[in-house]
Amino acid sequence: QGAISGVNKEIPVLQCHGDCDPLVPLVFGSLTVEKLKSMINPANVTFRTYSGMMHSSCIEEMMDVKQFIDKHLPPVD
Repeated sequence: QGAISGVNKEIPVLQCHGDCDPLVPLVFGSLTVEKLKSMINPANVTFRTYSGMMHSSCIEEMMDVKQFIDKHLPPVD
């Protein structure tokens, strides 16, 4: 718990998961996001699922990651 205090409780988190992942079932992603919400500000935790995505990535996920980065990190010159 020591590392999760002060400013760390306000860190934004994006968690992505495919609903057809055969290696890490979606239920584990759901349990993880609930644990995260109990540890940090739940308003800062975003959980996205992707229909038909297995243990991989998809264009929609990469677009969500890009939007998350653009929103939360300063631009790089």
